[in-house]
Amino acid sequence: MSNPCLLSSSIGKKFLMSITGLFFVLFLAFHATMNAVHIFSPEDYNAICKFLGANWYALVGTAVIALGFIIHIAYATILTIQNRKARGTDRYDSEVRPASVEWASKNMFALGVIVFLGLGLHLYMFWSKMQLAEIMGTVDAIGAPADGSAFIMYWFSKPWVVVVYMVWLVAIWFHLTHGFWSAFQTMGWNNKTWMSRLRCLSDIIATIICVAFAAVVIAAFCMSL
Repeated sequence: MSNPCLLSSSIGKKFLMSITGLFFVLFLAFHATMNAVHIFSPEDYNAICKFLGANWYALVGTAVIALGFIIHIAYATILTIQNRKARGTDRYDSEVRPASVEWASKNMFALGVIVFLGLGLHLYMFWSKMQLAEIMGTVDAIGAPADGSAFIMYWFSKPWVVVVYMVWLVAIWFHLTHGFWSAFQTMGWNNKTWMSRLRCLSDIIATIICVAFAAVVIAAFCMSL
């Protein structure tokens, strides 16, 4: 007898992963747009940081994002383990993999790990010294919690940080280009007409988001020279 709970099935887990994944695409688009403001006006960027800060709506948003991320990572890990157990030793035979399966598709978990580690570094360098610092009532030597421009200029003046961020953004790009269209496929948009369009849209959205983030990093590094 089948389990009536949707989330107990592989399809249910993939569906929830798709919903949380699409939510993160929207968040990244907003975050990239917000950060891009720094290129044109550090003062306006700081005004945005001050507006968000540790206000209740920002804290609620942060909690929702954190919960969604935990769910996404948890189900990604569960599905990866289940898939490897189901394939058994076949996973080591490259000949059983369809030629049409992209590199990103076969390495989504590894890319996810890189994204996760990069996020940890990002949270340490920015969130812990801005929103968390405002909550705790502390001020970092780099700058005040609302002085996001100071943190951008400080961290991205360091070559090793720039290199790490570029690697992180490449991993995010691959993750997004596969994850975006795959999410819609899971939700039923899997006909040939829409798949080709969604794959193209995935590349465009992922490129815009990652280029926007990279532009901030490179601009800050160039300004520090």
